[in-house]
Amino acid sequence: MFLSLLLSSFLTLVELNCENLFDCKHDSLKQDTEWLPDGKRKWTPARYWRKLNHIGQEILSCQQEGVPDLVALVEVENDSCLFDLTRRSLLRHAGYEYLMTESPDVRGIDVALLYQPMTFRPICYDYLDVKPLEGMRSTRDILYVQGETLNSDTLHIFVVHAPSRYGGEKQTRPNRQLVVDRVMNVVRQLPADAKVIIAGDFNDEATDPALRFLEDNGLHNITAKATGSHGAKATYRYQGFWQSIDHVFVSTVLLNSVEQTFINDAPFLLEEDKKYGGVKPLRTFNGYRYQRGFSDHLPLVVRFRN
Repeated sequence: MFLSLLLSSFLTLVELNCENLFDCKHDSLKQDTEWLPDGKRKWTPARYWRKLNHIGQEILSCQQEGVPDLVALVEVENDSCLFDLTRRSLLRHAGYEYLMTESPDVRGIDVALLYQPMTFRPICYDYLDVKPLEGMRSTRDILYVQGETLNSDTLHIFVVHAPSRYGGEKQTRPNRQLVVDRVMNVVRQLPADAKVIIAGDFNDEATDPALRFLEDNGLHNITAKATGSHGAKATYRYQGFWQSIDHVFVSTVLLNSVEQTFINDAPFLLEEDKKYGGVKPLRTFNGYRYQRGFSDHLPLVVRFRN
């Protein structure tokens, strides 16, 4: 497997919202009590380890040979979860290392980047904090990683989890604009020919103002039209409507290197949508009903030519 990684002419990036990858331990500084064994969700060690293995299975299924080189993860609680995911789950032989944020998010969720040390070498990284607007609760930091690929290309990778639409889409637009403004403040300081990748859950669709702002500033949404091969028309489905709220943007210099973009909607990640018809992601919880699923989001996959 590792030889195939070294000989591969492609670099594969996966973006995945894990749907609340929490451990079973209480952090007294965070609002995580529903994710405890005696909490509302009865989040027992057995359920936690099943979740870890499901996320591992989901990542491995994104590539037929070898494993993805880079995985941008959203909704991960802490370092313990990442250690268990990379060292003790189905991914334990995959060779991943990781970097993650430590944000002021009230629930304690963060973003992370898994990487294959043989195909991507981090040079430096930082947490980009997002100062909340008046009346806005603290949100996730943005993870920024600068690293080098096998062919000595330097990549600038940003992993984003923008604020939700809770409270109304229009009312919360400034919160999401704040996040893309923060990213662009850093991107503008990079060389004009920098190879930039911005991946994550933006809680906005391609035509919404915050994402149009990124395109107006020279970035390209390469996954706006990504679909799956088993019925998924986007990464997320709400009340029967598919929504593309997970995205991958790249700078112009990377456009010609994009070989393929798609949604991994392998059949085991889906279930029948009995109310609205078709299929939907097989999530871990439906409301508070535990259903042994994977995530309420499907993985986005991008293959770049090295």
